[in-house]
Amino acid sequence: MTKSELIHQLENTIENIPDFPKPGIQFKDITPIFLNPKLYEEVIANLADFSRGKVDAVCGIESRGYLFGIAIAVALEVPFILIRKKGKLPPPFVGEKYDLEYGSAEIEMRTGQIKPGQRILVHDDLLATGGTTEAAAKLVEKQGAKVSQFSFLIGLKDLDGEKRLQQFNAPVHSILEY
Repeated sequence: MTKSELIHQLENTIENIPDFPKPGIQFKDITPIFLNPKLYEEVIANLADFSRGKVDAVCGIESRGYLFGIAIAVALEVPFILIRKKGKLPPPFVGEKYDLEYGSAEIEMRTGQIKPGQRILVHDDLLATGGTTEAAAKLVEKQGAKVSQFSFLIGLKDLDGEKRLQQFNAPVHSILEY
């Protein structure tokens, strides 16, 4: 399947839910992708092709980043490392706080799962403002590894998440951009 065919099929599959979870938000429901195993395989192939030979491990951001991240890691034959919300992992772990629209949050990763010098792909389903992804990249750097790539199913261009990630000097790949 060509990239344009993949984009067309995804656009016809992903459901747009207006005013969810609050008024003014256009929620992109990706769950219909999982009803079509062939489409899911094509998504993984596209995301894996972006990273093939360029990463030593994949870090997925909780929880929707796991839906594709694990399969990307399997396709690349590299380890998959969980990035979780605060309080979900046993010690030892390292954490990173980040700001939200109202308040702050923190994500964590177990220490010792990333090796110094490794090239890491940070993956999530969606890039919006980039706050969570930026915090994930900082977690990777705290352990002496290098974020070599970011990948997403969807990128929301108007929210400038890519600009926030420029500090890491790593390519950003989104299959769909809105």
